[in-house]
Amino acid sequence: MTRFLLLCLAFSFAAVAAPPVGVPTQPVREIETGFRQMYNLEFDQAHQTFASWQRQHPTDPIGPASNAAAYLYSEFDRLNILHSELFVDDGLFKHRPKAVADPTVRQAFEEQLAKAEQLADKILSQIPEQTDALFAKILTLGLRADYLSLIERRDLEALRIVKTSRATAEKLLSIDPSYYDAYLAPGVENYLLSIKPAPVRWLLKMNGAETDRERGIQDLQLAAEKGHYLSPYARLLLAVAALRANDRPKAAELLADLAREFPHNRLYAQELARLK
Repeated sequence: MTRFLLLCLAFSFAAVAAPPVGVPTQPVREIETGFRQMYNLEFDQAHQTFASWQRQHPTDPIGPASNAAAYLYSEFDRLNILHSELFVDDGLFKHRPKAVADPTVRQAFEEQLAKAEQLADKILSQIPEQTDALFAKILTLGLRADYLSLIERRDLEALRIVKTSRATAEKLLSIDPSYYDAYLAPGVENYLLSIKPAPVRWLLKMNGAETDRERGIQDLQLAAEKGHYLSPYARLLLAVAALRANDRPKAAELLADLAREFPHNRLYAQELARLK
């Protein structure tokens, strides 16, 4: 029912009340470094970076949420899930072989998700509009939806979580429209569900899903151009959108930029080579 379902991380908030001690309100170099290591498939280094951040900021939910993202991305790489064939060819996606998850990675992933959720919920119980905590919630929801859909193939359950994540992102963006990484959440839902057949889109909309293709592309572009941690992910999604629209030059441009920026990531170079 859905596929690329979300990943997200944090920006800033000019809060009315002071945020809890230990929770940053600006994008931080250490977290950005960890995400760049993750995109470059340097997973051990990314885990070390995120673990170091957690030791220094034990009340910040962004640390464990980011570490959970690194565990999920490593599984995507191991299982060759982030491959544009899955997103360009609906038949291939529908009939993809069942993934065999690594139980050790899954346990670590679930532990980090649970820790992030607990920390975020504690902050939000005190300050419901604290944007970093809201973004940590968006991220944990998206990561869980990704795991359910792309690894366990529980698409309907994943879709329900995606809708919750998108609604949370809209709340965050109503507080701070410059939290650009958060635009990934509505962008993913609107674009990916918009390419479903018309009867499916109607059913999705009746169940509260967003299926506006133009809005989806616009939101992905905002995340790609102005986001911090999620810009590379948004650019990959835009490359997928370009391929679906038969705009091979645009897809090649996006993939070439990603390949230069993350030379150790085989995905970008492989997909770029397929376009030549």
